[in-house]
Amino acid sequence: MNITPVVKQLIILNIIFFIGSQLPSTHAYQLFSEFYIENPSFKIWQPITSMFMHAQLPNFTHILFNMIALFSFGSALEHFWGGTKFLFFYISCGLGATLLNEGIHYYQYHHALSLLQEANVSQQNIVAMLTQGKYNTNLLNTVPLSTIEDMYMAYNSQTIGASGAIYGLLVAFAFMFPMAELGIMFIPIPIKAKYFVPGLLAVDLFLGFRGQSLFGAGSTGIAHFAHIGGALTGYILMLIWRNKRFKQNRWN
Repeated sequence: MNITPVVKQLIILNIIFFIGSQLPSTHAYQLFSEFYIENPSFKIWQPITSMFMHAQLPNFTHILFNMIALFSFGSALEHFWGGTKFLFFYISCGLGATLLNEGIHYYQYHHALSLLQEANVSQQNIVAMLTQGKYNTNLLNTVPLSTIEDMYMAYNSQTIGASGAIYGLLVAFAFMFPMAELGIMFIPIPIKAKYFVPGLLAVDLFLGFRGQSLFGAGSTGIAHFAHIGGALTGYILMLIWRNKRFKQNRWN
């Protein structure tokens, strides 16, 4: 399968961002990662630029797997949709991933903040907790440690990667080619897309609740809810397009 034009340009952009972010003194991760919206480091462009940022060296697997998926699924979709419609879908799924991820962080932050305020914790101590990770251990008598950790991680989170948009592509691929058999590493039996994608989302949803500490567990370091947000956005768009609500619009 040949690589399509927009997919090719997206891969090139991701590689440029990846190489540029490894250069010393660029502060790329501080500028282009997605910070929590109430963190002073948040910038208006970060929901877009964070989609092109990936884990630092020596971690190659983050960008490698995302780019393989973008090439494999994105080229197939762009072939049928055309470049403009594909790019709209890709960016929309990435922004949908950001929206749900920020929504989870907003809940975690303000849920903890309300408990701290009810416990009469001063604003100065709350700021110290957020910026330095310091708190009075007596506070644990009224506020669970997991809630404090959630608040700290949500406020200081830096979300990066194209995975949210990629999950949207996976959903679209399963919509269009449900019987396509997908080969997965370490699993010798091909799995049909209509089973593989829902199964993958179920695993992400489970790990998201555990990893985001909503059930009292520690962080996994993966933005599982960003994956779910991208997939959900892709699902909604596919439903709309399937119902032909935009039939009168020309994309190319």
